[in-house]
Amino acid sequence: MARFLRIGCLVMLISANAMGQMSDYRVYFGTTLKRPQQVILRQWQQNRQLRYLTVNPQTLETAIVSLPSSTVQPLPWVKLAQQFQQTPYLRAIRAEHQRDQNLQDAGLERADTTERGFSLTIDLCPSNKPLTRSVFEQLIAAFEPEEKPIPITITITGLWMARHAQDLAYLKGLVSRGDLTITWVNHSYYHHYDPRLPLSVNFLLEPNTNLTNEILLNEQAMIKNGLIPSPFFRFPGLVSDKFVFDRVLAFGLLPIGCDAWLAKNQQPKQGSLVLIHANGNEPVGIADFMRLIRQKAASIRNKTWLLYQLPTSIVDTVGK
Repeated sequence: MARFLRIGCLVMLISANAMGQMSDYRVYFGTTLKRPQQVILRQWQQNRQLRYLTVNPQTLETAIVSLPSSTVQPLPWVKLAQQFQQTPYLRAIRAEHQRDQNLQDAGLERADTTERGFSLTIDLCPSNKPLTRSVFEQLIAAFEPEEKPIPITITITGLWMARHAQDLAYLKGLVSRGDLTITWVNHSYYHHYDPRLPLSVNFLLEPNTNLTNEILLNEQAMIKNGLIPSPFFRFPGLVSDKFVFDRVLAFGLLPIGCDAWLAKNQQPKQGSLVLIHANGNEPVGIADFMRLIRQKAASIRNKTWLLYQLPTSIVDTVGK
């Protein structure tokens, strides 16, 4: 029997056993032959079918599709970039190449500066503490019915998903109920961190880190948990160097940073990417965010202070 699976703003019709065993998950660049053409980022086997992770180059929305091999065309990245060079996706990729220098917060920090609000990004780094559900409850109370579903971005790690099945089900339930639409972002699988080490050899810059595993294992974990990976990536600790940054781009992913980490007393501006952690480890940032939405209550009610969906904001930033 078929059922509908709603993930973020995407609805897929899948069979009851569609989330079966995955194998041969790999980077696969190409395009669908049927129009409107989609860019293909990944390929794998599941339930004896070839499956693909695709991104709409005009909207940056992703989808998981089952397609016969005769309906797709593999392309090397160089040719793919040429074919779609005028789309928002490739314009965003090119813009990212100008942001690869910083040790901290490389990547997109701010989106469309004409927006009357910001994009809220919530990190779920590995933690033994429960999800801070009050964030989502107060968010819904503050923004509904002015915004429903409320668009947010959650950057998620494999270890957090492995330890917090009930919390993840809670978030998916908020989507199914129509309260939230979530853009799910890869935040690495293990998210290694050693407080004794300097940033230059910490997080993904730690020697012997397997970046391919950090990215692809996390995507597989997301898919197995019923999430559709977006085309974005957030570096653990917002830490990278040019080599690691450019390697992430080579996976077809768009790194995102932030310009308003609330726990560091950075205040949002129009089009900001705001960062808070809801993994139980950042009570200061959570308190600051709750205070912020209380202060903006009147602006929320008259729709002059809104939350924006990350893909849409980036499309508006690079131009349609």
